[in-house]
Amino acid sequence: MSITFEDQTQTPVRALPAVAQRWRAGWRVLRSVQPGLLLAWLVIATVAAWALVPGAFTGYNPVQGSSGQHLLAPGASHLLGTDGLGRDLYARVVHGAVHSLSGAFLAVTVGLVLGTSIGVVAGSVGGRVEDLLMRIVDVLLAVPSLLLSLSIIIILGFGTLNAALAVGVASVAAFARLVRSEVVRVRRAEYVEAAFGSGGRFRSVLWRHVLPNSMTSVVAMAALQFGTAILSISTLGFLGYGAPPPTPEWGLLIAEGRNYISTAWWLTTVPGLVVVAVVLSANRISVALSKGRR
Repeated sequence: MSITFEDQTQTPVRALPAVAQRWRAGWRVLRSVQPGLLLAWLVIATVAAWALVPGAFTGYNPVQGSSGQHLLAPGASHLLGTDGLGRDLYARVVHGAVHSLSGAFLAVTVGLVLGTSIGVVAGSVGGRVEDLLMRIVDVLLAVPSLLLSLSIIIILGFGTLNAALAVGVASVAAFARLVRSEVVRVRRAEYVEAAFGSGGRFRSVLWRHVLPNSMTSVVAMAALQFGTAILSISTLGFLGYGAPPPTPEWGLLIAEGRNYISTAWWLTTVPGLVVVAVVLSANRISVALSKGRR
């Protein structure tokens, strides 16, 4: 009986060129990114570019109108139409990004800095200091944020800067409660107890271990608060407590366009959609950050 052996040799697989490997790796990364998250980052990047270099997106003056160009519908000459004074709406929306985004950034900065400071002190010191600070935070949380913002604006005066400060102060309580809970959670971790047990000083352990491991949820909260701040500042601008005319602030654009809602719907609809898109994008990014995704 004869036994035959089949040829088991195979053609060696050639390694892909370096360029092809990079393309395949990039494609895998692109496939792992969620479309909704990618769209959210694209929206935020677009409005940020509007705020930084508005002249690169439109050549029209946002505050100077043109005679005979009143209430033109969206078209080739005016992409989003014109308002009652002949001003290009697209130019006003683009140039208004710097007012809304800078105000929201300032509001988040104020809330983050003050709220983090209160939360860190309350969570790390404890005792009567914690009780006192958290009771103050509870009082701030009991007041509706819009009412608190309006009260602060009445004291400080109107304007985008004062509106941003008011919105930032109204968000301090939310940041303080979150930071305090995160600091308390991290302080009970084994590695923090080990750092104290090995002779680590309170300040050193706080800066090297407690704070870095407490900031993940705070960063996600800051992204969420950024969208909330834009909505709040736009609301205050719509009510007349924000930037004065003819400043092309998004909330003020919506307020000015409501007088023409039956004849020029784009004056209110377009700025409103921009605000909604930015707020939803910030919320989507916040959800991704809270889940540890990129």
